[in-house]
Amino acid sequence: MSQLKRTLRLGLITATVTAVLAVTACGGTTRGSEENSNPAGNQPTGQANPDAPLTEGLDVAFLPKQVNNPYFTVADGGGKSAVEEFKGKYKEVGPSEASASSQVSYINTLSQQQTDVIVTSANDPNAICGALNSARQAGAKVVTFDSDTKPECRDVFINQVTAEGIAENQVKLISEQIGGAGKIAVLSATPNATNQNAWIELIRKQLQKPEYNKIEIVTVAYGNDEDQKSFQETQGLLRSYPDLKGIVSPTTVGVAAAARYLSGSEYKGKVALTGLGTPNQMREFVKDGTVEAFALWNPADLGYLAAYAGAALASGQITGAQGEKFKAGKLGEYTIGANGVIVLGPPTVFDQSNVDQFDF
Repeated sequence: MSQLKRTLRLGLITATVTAVLAVTACGGTTRGSEENSNPAGNQPTGQANPDAPLTEGLDVAFLPKQVNNPYFTVADGGGKSAVEEFKGKYKEVGPSEASASSQVSYINTLSQQQTDVIVTSANDPNAICGALNSARQAGAKVVTFDSDTKPECRDVFINQVTAEGIAENQVKLISEQIGGAGKIAVLSATPNATNQNAWIELIRKQLQKPEYNKIEIVTVAYGNDEDQKSFQETQGLLRSYPDLKGIVSPTTVGVAAAARYLSGSEYKGKVALTGLGTPNQMREFVKDGTVEAFALWNPADLGYLAAYAGAALASGQITGAQGEKFKAGKLGEYTIGANGVIVLGPPTVFDQSNVDQFDF
């Protein structure tokens, strides 16, 4: 990069970061200002060249909802593997708590560092939009994975599966485990988590089908993706609803904490539990009879695909437009869908018959 180009870029970064800090110092970005921060929306610009080689030496940063979360440790590890394959430079940064605005300062820093690709799972669909759009204006490509922002705040979103697919899977599993009737509760992550809220809404819609009309959601509890709080929320659910038949927890931290509570309680074998968890977290609870079956995609593949999508964007192979195709290493070719969404694939159901076949 020429000295003049670097100077101009640094000047733009300084201006945009200063603007963001000025807004956050006044109490945070408002909904209106976020909606106007990128008036052109996320419409791709430029011409894609699917035959362009992947650029070597790309700086790729993963910003999960929270670091030291077992799920994101695996997902980001998959991203690291991909970055090493295409000879990029990998880093992971992020908050220790999954609050709505906790990721903003990390995005601002990555923008200042002229990061080529930012891969993030959003704690809130709105709170990080201003910072992400400033980073994009400074030259970064933004890939969301696992949990999306508003579409105009990123280039593409790597979805685990379709939201409808998750809801169908979770309702089918809990229905089978409680005999198709009874009261259930949902143990979610944070109240503002984009993916969690979408899944819960679709779970409610699934339960309106005739075959599930004897199942009732009595409440939704929030463990904030914290082990101890999720454990306590599980205890609270069972005290508040002694006739509860089952719990659905579509979050890896929540389902593992709920299983830990149930396994040592009088409710073991009496209250069904399913959700989205990793085999390594849930294996002991499947084997001791606490959990019959749960589901998840491979989070390592999710991070791997996100990294390759970011590299394809930064290399000019894709712009984020619907119908564009790119190759994601060992996972093969993917096509971008509407609104810049790329779907990894269907979830896998884990039970005693196959849980030992997986290591993540």
